[in-house]
Amino acid sequence: MNQIKVFACPTAEEFTKEVCESLGLPMGKIECYKFANDNNFVQYKETVREQDIYLIQTTQPPVNERIMELLIMVDAAKRASAGRINVVLPYFIYSRSDKKDQPRIPVTARLLAELLEAAGVDRVITCDLHNPAIQAYFNIPCDRLTGQHLLQSYFDAKNIENKVVIATDAGSSKKAYKYSTYFKCPMALIDKRRAGNDDKAVAANIIGEVKDQTALIFDDEVSTAGTMVEAARILKENGANEIYAACTHGILCGPAIERIQNSPIKELVITNTVPLTEKKQIEKIKVLSIAPLFAEAIKRINEAKPLGDLFEFDK
Repeated sequence: MNQIKVFACPTAEEFTKEVCESLGLPMGKIECYKFANDNNFVQYKETVREQDIYLIQTTQPPVNERIMELLIMVDAAKRASAGRINVVLPYFIYSRSDKKDQPRIPVTARLLAELLEAAGVDRVITCDLHNPAIQAYFNIPCDRLTGQHLLQSYFDAKNIENKVVIATDAGSSKKAYKYSTYFKCPMALIDKRRAGNDDKAVAANIIGEVKDQTALIFDDEVSTAGTMVEAARILKENGANEIYAACTHGILCGPAIERIQNSPIKELVITNTVPLTEKKQIEKIKVLSIAPLFAEAIKRINEAKPLGDLFEFDK
């Protein structure tokens, strides 16, 4: 690797430390704090001139504060003559606001892409976008990694028999089909209805056989866990033996933890794209580190190597 430095935004130190350990590099030195008037201040404590720098940011609330921190760090790097500015967003902020499906609403994911470009970002690295089309919002390279193989490897090691992959709605059927093809097992579909913007989903019925099977539910993210818990409930009612759930992004906001704790779900497996705070850590939740995958992507980008076969990296 040549002239590379990796820096953490204020809430991303833990994830960045794992990335740097995988790369065999020290974390870049940076100072971030707030003035008395609540304005943010950033100063790089080492040179970044003509360096290939990577800025890692999480979505630890408040989310809008994370965006401003990132933009200020990008501007500081640009004014310090950084050679190439790469932003690493393990979870793409505002990824669920990806289309105009109601009157008079924003497409905030597109707005964020434009903000990053305007600030001077040269490349974005992210993972399992809620809508893969978000990549097209950028006029700069946007690399989309996936946690799919990491989750597959975890369940491979469990040697689960009589399993069935569950699609929690019609929209997730394509993802469920990919997992069922990998595991060489059947899939089933839950007919779900969602009303309004309140994240409330109601499962109506199930298409496929789940009786006496071990059900595996996969998704890109779990927010309030309403969909996943409702799916688990109807699976249990239809005779499923055990129920496992997995996702790349464990947002787990609002009543999510309480819902999961009181649900028939035996285990929820997530990656660390979103920090899991101490109060959210319960026995039912298993966290896998996806930092080595991001480290490998950073290494390959710096060395001008292709990322195509990277999706086999963690298998």
